[in-house]
Amino acid sequence: MSQFEALPEDAIVYRSLLRKQWINEDTGKVKADAYFLRANEPGLSVNLASECSPQQCANLFRKCYGVASLEVSDVREIGLNVKQDSKNHANIVGLPDREDNLAEAERLAGLLAKKSHLVWKLE
Repeated sequence: MSQFEALPEDAIVYRSLLRKQWINEDTGKVKADAYFLRANEPGLSVNLASECSPQQCANLFRKCYGVASLEVSDVREIGLNVKQDSKNHANIVGLPDREDNLAEAERLAGLLAKKSHLVWKLE
């Protein structure tokens, strides 16, 4: 059992965009690439908006090109969940590995990208 309560539906989480190609330069939208699970990761790393601003999230990394926001209810709506694992951090869980199920990984990454909003961008 986790020591943290389930996050409320209206909680906001931030996904730090650590690669420039995760942002569509023309539209300013987040690409699905930002939401693929990396091998050996417990889930997609996100920070809790209640604990840090978009700028503070970006500052956690040596190089961050943008920060996208997602509402927990939107993540759950597509069959995934957000599990908090520290005061300011959580993981989006339930994503398949691309090696195991490429079609489903692409579908879910695309849905997450559609539901996310760019809230900070490196100038």
